[in-house]
Amino acid sequence: MSNDRHKYSNDNNEDIVIGINPVSEAVKSGRTINKIMVVIGEKRGHVQGIVSEARRNKIVVQEVNPQVLDKFAGGGVHQGIIAFTSPYDYVDVDAILQKAADNNEKPFVIIADGITDPHNLGALIRTAEALGAHGIVIPKRNSVAVNSTVAKASAGAVEHLMVARETNIQVCLENLKKKGLWIVGADASAKSNLSDVDLKGSIGLVIGGEDKGIGRLIAEECDFLVKIPMKGKVSSLNASVAGAILMYETVRQRGY
Repeated sequence: MSNDRHKYSNDNNEDIVIGINPVSEAVKSGRTINKIMVVIGEKRGHVQGIVSEARRNKIVVQEVNPQVLDKFAGGGVHQGIIAFTSPYDYVDVDAILQKAADNNEKPFVIIADGITDPHNLGALIRTAEALGAHGIVIPKRNSVAVNSTVAKASAGAVEHLMVARETNIQVCLENLKKKGLWIVGADASAKSNLSDVDLKGSIGLVIGGEDKGIGRLIAEECDFLVKIPMKGKVSSLNASVAGAILMYETVRQRGY
């Protein structure tokens, strides 16, 4: 079975979601799933629960040899289950703002400027969803897209958080400001500490890439630049950790 390349070949019109939590969240979210592959004889309760729900939803489930999943997972830990889904459905930024309006909440948007590590982007998405952000914006260039590694790192949160993909982040920030958002950028060289800035209003948080931080033109579009106070010998944090601290401070100030 594992040698049948035609039967199990993937095409460019599908995304692959690997692992128990990501596949489970994909099924729950209602995302279009073309099929699910599970290891022959897999008996774990979590996997069988996903398979049962998938079959109730008329999703094709195929039992395959472990080597087949190994091939599609590309070295990722698939935990005996993989889903083939329709390509990730990005949204417009306006849809993120509309979600805030529908919830009668002030917009809370994360802007990721040049995150290239899928694990960092996945962790940012996971934290953003957990802390009630309305969506995240990523650039189309010089940034990782939503892929199976991002989905895995987000523990399935990517299925529940809107993601917009913009050609020009600078223009995006200009438009967000016109719609009433204050743009706050994370910059290790900023004069203001994170807690010095009022984050209770409509906020867009800009998190820079792993190596260079936020770009110069992006920094110029920010209403405020803030730093995270550092007392140890390590001079910087990675993007997902810094983003989590900024997001938590926003939530703390908002009181929810």
